[in-house]
Amino acid sequence: MELKTLKNEYDEMDYKIKIIAPEFTCLCPGKPEQPDFATISITYVPDKYLIELKSLKYYLVGYRNKEIYHETATNKIKEDLVDKLEPRYIKVRGDWNVRGGITTIVETEYSKDDWDKNPEEIKIKTSEHTSVSR
Repeated sequence: MELKTLKNEYDEMDYKIKIIAPEFTCLCPGKPEQPDFATISITYVPDKYLIELKSLKYYLVGYRNKEIYHETATNKIKEDLVDKLEPRYIKVRGDWNVRGGITTIVETEYSKDDWDKNPEEIKIKTSEHTSVSR
């Protein structure tokens, strides 16, 4: 599925968006009968474009039958989002479930060369009804 974008109506300001996909799956390379599970967290400061969430959902589901390593999957998701969104900043984090007694966390980041702000200083304001926060 192709990633689709929406025009960012607030492109003159910096704000942070966090998307959490807790049901990501792909297949273990060499052992495709053993699926891998992860929570994929995407945090970004948009520029001109926003990700259209339905297309992101179908894009992520497209990994379900791919044999791919944790590190490769996490970095590929970031690369595809950077190519499509051209964000000021983006971080993709894969919290991978235990496999062989080992849990893996993979984080990968990108910042535009001309964007010199600290993404940690841009806060997401949460409310009590927020169901998941990583």
